[in-house]
Amino acid sequence: MHEYRDRIYIRKDIMLKLYEYGELNQSKLMSYCGLNNVKHKEIIDDMVAKEMIVRFEEAWGNKTIIKYKVSEKGRAIFREILEPYELLFPRKEAEKS
Repeated sequence: MHEYRDRIYIRKDIMLKLYEYGELNQSKLMSYCGLNNVKHKEIIDDMVAKEMIVRFEEAWGNKTIIKYKVSEKGRAIFREILEPYELLFPRKEAEKS
């Protein structure tokens, strides 16, 4: 059984992974964050629309890879809002693993 993860923690996890790796393609980002592409793609699209993360395409042979990275605005939001939020409302131990 999977624990429910609030959307604010999903957003924080997305930003944390992008911050940690610099940039990730869509499938790795979803995998590293434990997200389902169909179910959670709207969260990523919303973060792009709000300029928290940047979406860009990169040519790879005859294919195009979609990649993401944290924007400057996203870095500020992460430091000013998301980190303090988790300090005030920490996740349960089971959710941290």
